[in-house]
Amino acid sequence: MKYIAEINIMPLKALLDPQGKAVTNRMKNLGFNEVSNVRIGKHITLEIEADSEAEAGKRVDEACNKILTNPIIEGYDYTLRSE
Repeated sequence: MKYIAEINIMPLKALLDPQGKAVTNRMKNLGFNEVSNVRIGKHITLEIEADSEAEAGKRVDEACNKILTNPIIEGYDYTLRSE
């Protein structure tokens, strides 16, 4: 069965996000004073063939931990849907 994984990767909350900080400052300069603490991450979509949703989830976790994220500075979450 084919599954679609929607993966969101974000810097860990304990770490400074320089891109997010720059965007936050620029937004305030442009009059978006109600905006604060912008965090910038990545969104990855992938298709995966697996016999079950549990197996697909396991493979997504492996991909995230081995290649898609740097676990020292990033965390991730994902959703799966069957296609």
